Amino acid sequence: MNDSEARHYFSERLALLPPKLRRAVDWLLQPESRWLRWPAGFLLILGGMLWFLPVLGLWMLPLGLFLIAEDIPALKRWLARVFNRCEVTWRRWRRG
Repeated sequence: MNDSEARHYFSERLALLPPKLRRAVDWLLQPESRWLRWPAGFLLILGGMLWFLPVLGLWMLPLGLFLIAEDIPALKRWLARVFNRCEVTWRRWRRG
């Protein structure tokens, strides 16, 4: 998966987020928000690792990885492939 395919994949998935969360993520993806993107990404990853606690959830882990991958193109391509594979596997598993 090349950079433009990964960017397209993630833009489609961001459109699925609730509006408030999507606005926050869009703001974090702006180039001038880089100073906050990394700490937010790491905090989301940590929150995702504490998925068993109330309020926190496993959804935080991929979002945190996505925020950090915005500045690392190789990581972004890799995440797009992994997330896509997870989606395909999930759909296949749910169909039975």
